[in-house]
Amino acid sequence: MIFFRKAEEERPKPPSTELADLMAKVKKARLPEEVNEVALKELERLDKTDPAAAEYAIGLNYLDYLISLPWQRFTEDNLDLKRAEAVLENQHYGLRHVKERILEYLAVRTLCRLQPIDILVVDDEEIARTNLEYVLTKDGYRVSTAANGLEALEKLEEYEFDLVLTDLKMEKMDGLQLLEMVKKKAPLTGLVMITGYATVDTAVEAMKKGAIHYLSKPINLEELRQTVRQVQERRRSHQISRGPVLCFAGPPGTGKTSIGHSIAEALKRRFVRLSLAGLRDEAELRGHRRTYVGAMPGRILNEIKRLGFNNPVFMLDEIDKIGQDFRGDPASVLLEILDPAQNTKFVDHYLEVPFDLSKVMFIATANLVEKLPAPLLDRLEVIDFHGYTEKEKLQIAKNYLIPRQLREHGLRNPTPEFSDAAVTRIIRDYTREAGLRNLERQVATICRKLARLALERPSPGQPLRVDEAQVCQFLGPRKYSHEVAEAAHRVGVTTGLVWTEFGGEIIFVEATQMKGSQQLILTGSLGSVLQESAQTALSYIRSHATALQLDPDFFAGRDVHIHIPAGAIPKDGPSAGITIVLALLSLLTGRPARRDVALTGELTLSGRILPVSGIREKILAAQRAGVRVVVFPEQNRVDLDDLEEDMKEGLEVILAGEITSLIDLVLLPPGEKTLS
Repeated sequence: MIFFRKAEEERPKPPSTELADLMAKVKKARLPEEVNEVALKELERLDKTDPAAAEYAIGLNYLDYLISLPWQRFTEDNLDLKRAEAVLENQHYGLRHVKERILEYLAVRTLCRLQPIDILVVDDEEIARTNLEYVLTKDGYRVSTAANGLEALEKLEEYEFDLVLTDLKMEKMDGLQLLEMVKKKAPLTGLVMITGYATVDTAVEAMKKGAIHYLSKPINLEELRQTVRQVQERRRSHQISRGPVLCFAGPPGTGKTSIGHSIAEALKRRFVRLSLAGLRDEAELRGHRRTYVGAMPGRILNEIKRLGFNNPVFMLDEIDKIGQDFRGDPASVLLEILDPAQNTKFVDHYLEVPFDLSKVMFIATANLVEKLPAPLLDRLEVIDFHGYTEKEKLQIAKNYLIPRQLREHGLRNPTPEFSDAAVTRIIRDYTREAGLRNLERQVATICRKLARLALERPSPGQPLRVDEAQVCQFLGPRKYSHEVAEAAHRVGVTTGLVWTEFGGEIIFVEATQMKGSQQLILTGSLGSVLQESAQTALSYIRSHATALQLDPDFFAGRDVHIHIPAGAIPKDGPSAGITIVLALLSLLTGRPARRDVALTGELTLSGRILPVSGIREKILAAQRAGVRVVVFPEQNRVDLDDLEEDMKEGLEVILAGEITSLIDLVLLPPGEKTLS
């Protein structure tokens, strides 16, 4: 008997019961009006479809997905600025400009939420005006009154109102005429028509002309309050959705993703991260149409459905690494997703009804925003994440990285200690990066070795202390050296500063000459811009040979070879012009070039030096490599003045507008090849 009851329980529900359950779920879901109509039509279609048909199962899955989306479910934002600031400070060191921008964003949202709406009550009956003013003022709204349409227009000229409540029948100008004038003068202002002569025709006419609601006298106060609340929510939603989409741009390991977590925690929102690296099919974002076998929604809606709330902090990671092929251009889909004017009605191909994405806080991350299409970049507010100085890395390691790694490796009670000298040795000799990932990896390596020592030592009560000598013992010979500070000056070799997606880097430009047929040989996996810089440098020297005290025929019967080492790494960019021209001058004059002078700047045929970008990253690269003097274009003075003084510590910064002013600075007298 029990067996038969169990079999009866496991038997699938008949189609009518299944559809009845779906109908109940649709009513309970409180779907938007247009979505509710689609769901009811789909239910009606399924009711007429044979349950054995494939379309029946597809329809059931579609309805189930439609109902499960969080159309009305959202988390309340915590807009406490002091709490948000504390969260950001506790979890991230430095990044002052990033934190300030995020707090500004939260301040705007707070103002949008706390500011009451302004209401103008227009009625030729004083009692009606006074009663409405009393009720709405008591509810916390700012209320003004006008006795007729002409007076209302005068007030609209002087002040911006969010809502106008107007009587229909008035002297001088009735409510419909006022409605037309309001829509011309203030199209964003909502208008509610109130009258004791309510008819279907007047209601339809008012709604056609742009009224948002129609109330009959005597006024139902609850209905009035509901209408005003809807206007307030619509205004807040409009103000918030017009906010910018932030794009965190900078080298790897500088905290772009982790600060997204902190923003979500500060707002008390859910956080989701979607990596776009290598994404080539736009259907991944927009979904497939239901006519295809195995059709699925896009990843944007899938993540929102998984979270169960329609206002998460949504991080689009590695947005600059999106691919493109015959399956479409995913970057074009992002134009709709990230545009506040369009994402209020985002249509997934599978869903086929609009879903409001304006409540989602989208944050993009990129290493180089220059790779983004111009229309997409125009929709983003780029916030630069710069590399860290040695002092910043030391503080971050002591306060964040080392305590975290010690906890993860079970090194507690007693907790090992790292001396400042040991951490500095790790930073200088075992890492060379703008961010912090390799630094944390090296700290993790030491922690693993400490964990083994903690188990093997005879007296476990003694705390371990890591000093410089133990760093070398645990990590082996140093991986990086200060090649600039430790290298000798050489003829035809100059030091340059470049900016890559991994931060600032030091490069060396080598030049030599040999017998040949006046060819310029370029090697080192150089891009077209860098090749043109080399050709410009050679043309400048040939055209100014006499002024530079060179033989005008120095190129006759010779080839010039310019090489930038690390040939397996592609190189391109417009900032190596002066580095190349000084390498050629060093070669042709026999004067050694100082290796401790790093150069950046583009050169024109007339010898002028043009400005470059990535100033902060290049300064950090110079510090890491032990450079003593850095040369920047004169037009970058403003960028250098914006830097903190400790960033330029130990560096002599030279600004130049003409290449001739740098010759004696960089080139030593002939025969001098050692460091002074």
